[in-house]
Amino acid sequence: MTDITLPARCDRQAIVQLVDPLLQALGQGPVTIDATEVAKPGQAVLQLLLSARKTAAELGQACLIKPSDALREMAAMVGAEGQLFEGGAA
Repeated sequence: MTDITLPARCDRQAIVQLVDPLLQALGQGPVTIDATEVAKPGQAVLQLLLSARKTAAELGQACLIKPSDALREMAAMVGAEGQLFEGGAA
């Protein structure tokens, strides 16, 4: 299983730098995304994580996301908590 750690500041610039490594990891097997340090999540990080879960499901891989409280709250506000954090696949 590959581990990817998200930075505390997950702005658009940080997300752009994570796309390629994340896609590469998803192509190699199960992935754990450590988002426990994400302090101020925004739309870009939610899009990245939803896309990662969808891609993992399409590849038949697990994608586990370990959220921070702030990320979990943001996901709940937009109704995506179940899609992001339940189980290992989307």
